[in-house]
Amino acid sequence: MKRRWLTITVCVTALSWQWAGAKGLPQAQTTQREMVVTANPLATAAGAKILKMGGSAADAMVAVQTVLGLVEPQSTGIGGGAFIVYFDSETGTTMTLDAREKAPAAATEGLFLDPDGNPLGFVTAWQSGLSVGVPGVPRMMEHMHRKYGRLPWPLLFVPGIVQSLKGFTLTRRTSDQVTGLLALNPSCEDRLTFRDPVAFNYFVDSEGTTCSAKPAGTKIVNRDYAQTLKLLAIQGTDAFYTGAMANDIASAVQNDLNIPGTMSPSDLAHYEVIEREPVCFVYRENNVCGMGPPSSGGLAVGQILGLMAHFDLSDKQPLDEDVVHWFSQAMRLAFADRNKYVADSDFVSVPSAGMLNKDYLTERAALIGPNDSGSVAPGVPPGKFDPYGPDFTAKTSGTSHVAIVDRYGNALSMTTTIESSFGNGVMVPGRGFLLNNELTDFSFIPTTPSGDPVANRVQANKRPRSSMSPAIVFDDRDRVALVTGSPGGSRIIGYTAQSIMNVLDFGLDPQQAINVPHYQNRNTTTTDLEIPIPNVTLDYDVDGLTTALENRGHIITLIEQTSGLSLIRVTGGQLIGGADQRRDGTIGGR
Repeated sequence: MKRRWLTITVCVTALSWQWAGAKGLPQAQTTQREMVVTANPLATAAGAKILKMGGSAADAMVAVQTVLGLVEPQSTGIGGGAFIVYFDSETGTTMTLDAREKAPAAATEGLFLDPDGNPLGFVTAWQSGLSVGVPGVPRMMEHMHRKYGRLPWPLLFVPGIVQSLKGFTLTRRTSDQVTGLLALNPSCEDRLTFRDPVAFNYFVDSEGTTCSAKPAGTKIVNRDYAQTLKLLAIQGTDAFYTGAMANDIASAVQNDLNIPGTMSPSDLAHYEVIEREPVCFVYRENNVCGMGPPSSGGLAVGQILGLMAHFDLSDKQPLDEDVVHWFSQAMRLAFADRNKYVADSDFVSVPSAGMLNKDYLTERAALIGPNDSGSVAPGVPPGKFDPYGPDFTAKTSGTSHVAIVDRYGNALSMTTTIESSFGNGVMVPGRGFLLNNELTDFSFIPTTPSGDPVANRVQANKRPRSSMSPAIVFDDRDRVALVTGSPGGSRIIGYTAQSIMNVLDFGLDPQQAINVPHYQNRNTTTTDLEIPIPNVTLDYDVDGLTTALENRGHIITLIEQTSGLSLIRVTGGQLIGGADQRRDGTIGGR
């Protein structure tokens, strides 16, 4: 313990010149009793209000989720799914909740194959009823409230209902994302992205044959969504999974204008969330707990940090070429295993324990040399597993992250999603929310050329593999120390691992940890460095780091890396929060 804190002290001193000169960057915020961090100020305000009323972290999450579905529709909503890591202070236990979307019962391994047996193009699959999984968010909210809630269920919907009726102003980020998607069909005649009239009119201004996104600042009212929330508040989530609303959801999928899907009212009626054991591992004397399969997040973050534990970072800074190089190679190794082994563990054997085995990680760490290795092959972890073929699916997605700590000591880390930006692009008629396209996270190809089945292939009632990585870190006395996670598709894994390393290895506060530019390698051709964002990320010598890494054999790509990290550090009786300004992150609490 003493050595770890000494390391942190040294690193803070080494970095002080950078942070002292980084005026204008977002600063961490501190509260004494409770804290909520989300990607939108209205959602944060809703969660903070529930916490102030004595609500638990689970209560606040319900309010946050319902408001996020309104104000951040490109990222999340009740038509999508989520993963939660939750620490219950009363019992001292940590659980994870799987609210991932499911394939319909009629789905087959050839779901995304054309009549000739070739995989569909991504846009074709995405913009169709084939892509929609059975949503998990409503059942997730109800399950968490029943088990951990303190306030009346209907009360938690009030912020979302009021905001829907009163209206909210469209954010720049949402408007810009609509603009980006409209570029797929600039004539405005072929409504590719927002195919149904309700979604089209909700997000788009059109005149004749031209169309554009509604500009930032536009007031949006969603009475249909308010009515949906009222039904959930009064009748519970059976109002979503059975009856008229379930019929409307299934009908929207089955009558898709491009390619109909097979989701039925029965698929909705039989959906259940699943409590699963967390994936936990020790890093620098801290216990990090995350989400296991069907998410690859907990295992991949665990492997990255387990590999980084073999390197001495005590005299390093977050953007040193050694750190970036080692981290990129650790990511290569983790993604190689992720692509081969991880899928829904209710359908395939995932060698979870073997992937985090210390001896196995030591063996894999020995593969990290002074130069970039290029693409690496998966290892052979201890344990039993079937001879699966790899699935290299790695997409960006519409996702959001929420971190909450309440006055009772409970902690919640939730990553919630509808997959691609604005999900499937279809708004359920009369209901005010978008459908997801989560099934495109499955492998489109069910078998490899050699005939091996792909672990992440489509199967009836199966949940697609995810990269969502909600995490809670405990100190060496089993106290909550850090709540973290991010949106960002398969990049989530790197964002989350880096945030943990920035706090534990380099002694940064949560906001500083977020402000550090990202670096990633998902076992692809290139190592990606983030382009600095003025007044958002720490400025650094991009050219110098690029040259240093190129001298080690890296192929460097400079790109935007739009994380949405939400971090809460629990220390010294205080809560210290960081919110990602790459999106619209905000911190609330008192």
